Amino acid sequence: MFLSTEAFPQAHRILGIVNATSHLMLPSNEIDTFESMDQLFSDVEAKLKSQATAKGADGVVNVRFTTNVANVQVAPKFLVVTGYGTMIQLIDKKKMK
Repeated sequence: MFLSTEAFPQAHRILGIVNATSHLMLPSNEIDTFESMDQLFSDVEAKLKSQATAKGADGVVNVRFTTNVANVQVAPKFLVVTGYGTMIQLIDKKKMK
């Protein structure tokens, strides 16, 4: 299973779109701890891989991420990372012959 931010040049079958979101609540005493966003990216990557594997994909291409800081009243803040991409299944040219 692989993730790529680019298209895939070899023969493949498109299986559909996959998306995943992860979030983290920052308590008021840690309101500016934005380095926590790094773990959210890893969480989203793992979720994308898991969902794509369950659908029989070999990889996810054209992966994109969005980030958001959601404010709820004064505190807390929520860090939100969403990722999405296109699931693909590689085509074995030897089997096609």
